[in-house]
Amino acid sequence: MDQNPAPRPAKPSPSAPVDRTHWTPARQRRFLIALLDSGCVAQAARSVGMSPTSAHRLRRRLAGTMFDHSWTWALKRHAERMADPFAPDQPPPPATPQ
Repeated sequence: MDQNPAPRPAKPSPSAPVDRTHWTPARQRRFLIALLDSGCVAQAARSVGMSPTSAHRLRRRLAGTMFDHSWTWALKRHAERMADPFAPDQPPPPATPQ
């Protein structure tokens, strides 16, 4: 019998891989919030684990929807905040039935 068994290989870390395959409604909301804060599509997309390319693809696919309108509003509002950081906040656009 061998007194010193061979060492076992280390187990992979238990952290779950990031799901980069779907733009869930929750991920879309987090993206829009990040877009409002940063004004940068690439940064906002990466903050939710997605690529900027997939964000633009999603926007094209959802053209004319609340997501598309909110994207435009977030970029416009971010630009206004940068121009006058002391201006009062404006509410987001109202939801329109589709």
